[in-house]
Amino acid sequence: MIMATVSCNQLPDDPAKWDDKQLDKWFSEASWLGGWQVKPHSSVNKRSFAIEYYKNKERWDKAFAFLKNTDLNSLPKSKVELDGQNLFYTIDSYTTKNPEDARFESHKEYIDIQYVYEGVEFMGITTADQVVVTEPYKPDIMFYTAEKNEYAKATPAEFLIFFPEDIHQPCVKAGENSVVKKVVIKVKKG
Repeated sequence: MIMATVSCNQLPDDPAKWDDKQLDKWFSEASWLGGWQVKPHSSVNKRSFAIEYYKNKERWDKAFAFLKNTDLNSLPKSKVELDGQNLFYTIDSYTTKNPEDARFESHKEYIDIQYVYEGVEFMGITTADQVVVTEPYKPDIMFYTAEKNEYAKATPAEFLIFFPEDIHQPCVKAGENSVVKKVVIKVKKG
């Protein structure tokens, strides 16, 4: 008879089977950040993240290494592949919008890591039961209007992660309209 053993300090490889305590411990230890000193926003779905991280650890590790080791201010506005269509980033600079001028969106094929590295913006977050589709899906985006949402404040101190089920509204002004610099890393779903 062969018996599998798991050390008391080692988690099973399937985060879907972790209990909340195991999930919170893994997430708060943040070894997955690879030494990057920016924290995840409290809105990040820990379980969705852990599941996707374990499915595509190399992609996520490459994304966080890029964020840790790159002077984002030295990069021009661009779209650059880090691992073909599996992992790429866009650098953008823009003036934030009034809430009524910023659209809600979601993605099916990619997960967004959104990091405002200069300036501040709000990002609306809502659920599928609170939206109406305004533009049907086209690779890889769908647009909505929302009846109700909450706002997450995006600053250089934290990053946000949006999964396909996360309908989000980037680019919203936090106070006055202001210039923001942001990187969005697109991680292909596993």
